[in-house]
Amino acid sequence: MQRQMVNLLENVARQVRNNQRAFSVTPKRREIFKVQSPEEFDKKVKNSQEPVIVDFFATWCNPCKLLTPRIESIVGEQAGSIKLAKVDIDEHSELALDYDVGAVPVLVIMQNGKEVQRMVGLQDEDKIRAWVATAVKNAKQ
Repeated sequence: MQRQMVNLLENVARQVRNNQRAFSVTPKRREIFKVQSPEEFDKKVKNSQEPVIVDFFATWCNPCKLLTPRIESIVGEQAGSIKLAKVDIDEHSELALDYDVGAVPVLVIMQNGKEVQRMVGLQDEDKIRAWVATAVKNAKQ
């Protein structure tokens, strides 16, 4: 048994020296993307059959900066059941106007081209997690 451990450690050390990965880790599937154009928004958000959270944010917005890691982590926990589209309101003001975004941050859940739910302002992680879980559950019905 001890000899097997030594062999295993030697193999790992050899692979590390040769710049090879000693083991593989499969990350959770996350669908997070920054919207680059109104056409991309239509394609990836409005035409999506599965729910998409649209995060309307601004780079100068401190609450947005605090919300980003929270919502990205929660979307990652859902393992591909929901996507996250990030929309910078300064780059895409027409989308912000189309969705009546008067202040940021705003999270909008869209499915089949329609707004399903909306959350305005910085929220704590538990509230966001419950909100997202409800959206995923309702989408499966």
